[in-house]
Amino acid sequence: MLITPSLLAQTPVQHIEFDGYDFYVKRDDLLHPEFSGNKARKFRYFLDHDFPDIQLLIGYGSAQANSLYSMAALAKLKGWQLHFYVDHLPQWLVQRPLGNYRAARLLGAEILAVANQLSGLSMEQYLAQQVLAGTTNTLFVPEGGRCRAAEYGVRLLAQEIQQWSEQQKVEGLKVFLPSGTGTTALYLAKYFHEINSDIEVLTCAVVGGDHYLLQQFAGLSDDRRCYPSVITPTKKYHFGKLYREFYQIWQQLNKTGITFELLYDPLGWLMLLNYKRQHPQRPIMYIHQGGLLGNESMLPRYVRKYGEC
Repeated sequence: MLITPSLLAQTPVQHIEFDGYDFYVKRDDLLHPEFSGNKARKFRYFLDHDFPDIQLLIGYGSAQANSLYSMAALAKLKGWQLHFYVDHLPQWLVQRPLGNYRAARLLGAEILAVANQLSGLSMEQYLAQQVLAGTTNTLFVPEGGRCRAAEYGVRLLAQEIQQWSEQQKVEGLKVFLPSGTGTTALYLAKYFHEINSDIEVLTCAVVGGDHYLLQQFAGLSDDRRCYPSVITPTKKYHFGKLYREFYQIWQQLNKTGITFELLYDPLGWLMLLNYKRQHPQRPIMYIHQGGLLGNESMLPRYVRKYGEC
């Protein structure tokens, strides 16, 4: 399917009832099969602008990262080669490809495992010293699309939400999304702050914790006034680990008619329900950030541990 700007904008807002409460869901998972969710928003700048000298796109993360698949689609669309660096590449995944890894490989991505070459360096330090130094015709995108270029597409999302709230006459809207690097949440909050909107952005840290998330915010903006409000879980959760309550709430969410992903959404909805119980009258919009391809690898893990749905 040809990717055009019209396919990457104006996603619908769906009303659902969940656990006895009303929610709005911004269906960014419907943007495009290859560019769904927040990666479509973060990479919109690269789609909309010409880079005539670029031949190679470089990124890094996990072998099942949503960004891997979307970067592979971006590279294919632009006629670039993608080199995506990972710390470790499980042999079972190489032998039985699935999820984002399989989809990215089919789009021509080259996925390179470099754990034994890091020698104490972080991945970004390694890339800066051993891969990017002295290169030309190369575009580097940090992990998860955490870069200032991401603001371009996220502002378009913020404008859609602002327009919707005005058309529907929804006052005091709370926009909630779970965060990895927090890039989308930050730039949403920054836009609403700049236009003096009454919309507030809420988020929770799925990766690392609150301190890590605030560090990510600070790497993109030093103006704390525009930071999203961070909701802290009452229990410590480890990223990528399986939890029965995650599986249960995911199963319950499926009954709404919307399929969510299994890595970020379960914690997001647990935090959101807790917030809603404390503030039942506040209108809330949950941003569905896509990433459903990751369920190909996550769901079998849950089934093996906790049984079928």
